[in-house]
Amino acid sequence: MPIRPVAVILALLAAITAPMADAAGAEFLSRYVWERPDPVHGGFSGIELRADRAGFIAISDRGRIAQGRLVREDGLIAGVADLQFERLRDRKGNPVATRIEDAEGLALAPDGSLYVSFEGAHRVWRYPAFGAAAQALPSHPDFAGLQMNSSLEALAIDTTGAVFTLPERSGSLSRPFPLYRFKDGRWTVPYQVPRVGEHLPVGADFGPDGKLYLLERRFSGLLGFSSRIRRFTLGPKGALGEETLLTTPNLTHGNLEGLTVWRDRAGAIRLTLIEDDNFSMFQRTQFVEYRVTE
Repeated sequence: MPIRPVAVILALLAAITAPMADAAGAEFLSRYVWERPDPVHGGFSGIELRADRAGFIAISDRGRIAQGRLVREDGLIAGVADLQFERLRDRKGNPVATRIEDAEGLALAPDGSLYVSFEGAHRVWRYPAFGAAAQALPSHPDFAGLQMNSSLEALAIDTTGAVFTLPERSGSLSRPFPLYRFKDGRWTVPYQVPRVGEHLPVGADFGPDGKLYLLERRFSGLLGFSSRIRRFTLGPKGALGEETLLTTPNLTHGNLEGLTVWRDRAGAIRLTLIEDDNFSMFQRTQFVEYRVTE
C-alpha cells in the first residue's frame, strides 16, 4: 500500500537515523541505497532471490517487474548489476492497465514461475516466466470484500508449491488475519495469524527452515515507520510457535515492504528486505539485511 504525503518528512529523518532494533532473534547486517536515474525505478513492494542467491526479482506498485544481480563485497550488498525492467502483462500479454497495476506481493515457485498479488482489483496472477503473459488464479469469495488499498499485500509459496496470501487489514485490532492457501486448484483458509498491536502485514516468505516469515509495518505519521518480523510454524492444528524476531523503533528504516528469506554460505538464515520509496524525491529505495540469530 503506498504511503503518501506525510512520508516525505519521516523518510528524510530515517536517512540520518542509525539502524537499531529490539531484536530477540535477528541481527542487523547492512543497508544499501539503490539509486538509479530512471523514471520507472522505485515503488518496490516485493522481492525474491533466485536459487544462486545473487539473482533477484522485484515488483513495483506501478505495474513493473525488475530482475538483476546483487553484487556483494564481504557478503554484504554493494551494488546491482544486469538490471532489466519489464511491464507486467495481463492475461492477453498486453501491458497491465494502469487502474489495476498495483502489484504488492511476489513469490517465486519451485518450478521458477512467479506469482504476484495485486491491490485495487484484488487478485493473484501467475507468470510462467519473467515478462510472460499472466495466468489468473481463481478468486476466493472473500477477496471481493477486502478493503481498498489494504488487501493482498503479502504472498509466499512453500516447498510443495502451495500459494499463501493474507490481507493487510483484518477489520479489527482483535481479529486475526485470515491466511489463504491456494492448493489443488482452490483457495481455503486453513490458518489464522494473530493480530498483535498496530503492525500490519506487507510481506511474507517461507524460509529454508520451512517456517513462514511475516514482515509487518506500523506507520505513525511524523513518527515514521516501525517494522516487525514474526515467524510461524504451520501445522495440522494451525499457526504455531509464533516468534517475534525483530521490531524496529520508528525511523530506523523507511517503508520496508518486501521480504525474502534464505540461507547464506555460513549456514545462517538471512532476511533481505526492500524499501518502497513511493516514487518520492524525499524517500529512497534501499536493501536492508538482517541475520537470524536463533
